[in-house]
Amino acid sequence: MGKKPIVIGVAGGSGSGKTSVTKSIYDYFKGHSILMLEQDFYYKDQSHLPFEERLNTNYDHPLAFDNTLLIEHIKQLLNYEPINKPVYDYKLHTRSEDVLLVEPKDVIILEGILVLEDERLRNLMDIKLYVDTDADIRIIRRMLRDIKERGRTIDSVIEQYVSVVRPMHNQFIEPTKRYADIIIPEGGQNHVAIDLMVTKIQTILELNAIL
Repeated sequence: MGKKPIVIGVAGGSGSGKTSVTKSIYDYFKGHSILMLEQDFYYKDQSHLPFEERLNTNYDHPLAFDNTLLIEHIKQLLNYEPINKPVYDYKLHTRSEDVLLVEPKDVIILEGILVLEDERLRNLMDIKLYVDTDADIRIIRRMLRDIKERGRTIDSVIEQYVSVVRPMHNQFIEPTKRYADIIIPEGGQNHVAIDLMVTKIQTILELNAIL
């Protein structure tokens, strides 16, 4: 049996620090055979809907994601086949016509708020991580990001958090913690947990090199 890539799933709420964890692991292995696959790129195509309807999309709900395409792409990467990763246009609230060519690697880090929600995705993962950060820290991080990077007002961020983000987190994201092999408190600040993951990945890569 030949070697196959390992898939690491990194989940957690918005502002939990899962992207920081993913980036820390990725940066450590930069130059090695590793790639990041963000679930955010796999929001469903909505070009068939009027623009006004697209504005009502709940991006924190499992049904917002095209997991069927994501699973198909992961399976292609597991066979060492390249994929055309979709690009999402947040201004038009639908999938762009552009795609990104992604070459297969030995380590695939799949990152997103709901990557542990779908059993089909979980079954493709070798290691499942959940980044667990207190709600007050997550809302502060989200607020700072949305105001600074997306030009949002404090009122609009709070309204969205209370009406959509918080209930979706409690209903769909937080419960996926039970599927995690490892729970990482405080995200990118948890250097011990990140070091442990790096060591684990190194071990698997070394074993793959021997096989």
